[in-house]
Amino acid sequence: MHVFVAGATGVLGRAVTARLLAAGHQVTGTTRTGSSSLRSWGATPVQLDVFDAEAVKQAVASAAPDAIIHELTALRGGTSADNARIRRIGTRNLVDAALLAAVPRMVSQSVAWAYALGDSPASEDVPLDLSAPSPRATTVGGVAALESATSEVPSHVVLRYGLLYGPGTWYHREGLISEVLRAGASHPAAPVLGAVAANDAMSSFIHLEDAAAATVSALEWPSGAVNIVDDEPAAARDWLPAIAAAVGAPVPPGGSGRQGWQRGASNGLARLLGWRPQHPSWRTGFFLR
Repeated sequence: MHVFVAGATGVLGRAVTARLLAAGHQVTGTTRTGSSSLRSWGATPVQLDVFDAEAVKQAVASAAPDAIIHELTALRGGTSADNARIRRIGTRNLVDAALLAAVPRMVSQSVAWAYALGDSPASEDVPLDLSAPSPRATTVGGVAALESATSEVPSHVVLRYGLLYGPGTWYHREGLISEVLRAGASHPAAPVLGAVAANDAMSSFIHLEDAAAATVSALEWPSGAVNIVDDEPAAARDWLPAIAAAVGAPVPPGGSGRQGWQRGASNGLARLLGWRPQHPSWRTGFFLR
């Protein structure tokens, strides 16, 4: 299969591209900066501004892929508004290009923490939290726009990833979580990473390589949304001390309570589709180098 990977040089995009190439697929990958690393891996690089609609149409038409994988984010120094802009405008441009070039299949990156309020891990039939107040409304609105646009492609899969951990991610020994835990709640990224208090707030994690494996498998899955999370949704009172130990940082203060959307997610559907995480729990995964 010829796969057009949008965001091929991002943390997850690199892992996905490597797996696609190892499986024998042809890859055209986009990069903002014209990085030559893609060519050295065996992929065809395309320098692309995803906000330039005409450029996106030309790039997709020229590649004429069998599928598009959308891994575009604004995580490096970005804000929730930056990510929402990519999800709204970048996805819209990719979908318009796909439809114009008659690309039959698209797989898009979404998140597993945009669900409506509840007391148990969310399955895919739980609606998105569209009534969320600001600032959460920015994230949920961007996710909803991404998922709605992706659904216009005839065959489409939306992957709702849990919090990514592993090399190059925020949740790693050399990642942003290490800096945040050492600085404490005063760090501006502490609320974003859920590193303010070891309380009852639930999160679902997924190792980078498990997310990449699911993404490649999703090229063969039926249309719809699928949670890609590990087997053990975790309260902050459990996972924060574990990752603090992994990075050698102080444990944040304890606490109680959670917001209704901090519920985690279930991976039952992904398992029915044949996917199994190689790192079923963050309890061991956090300590991997």
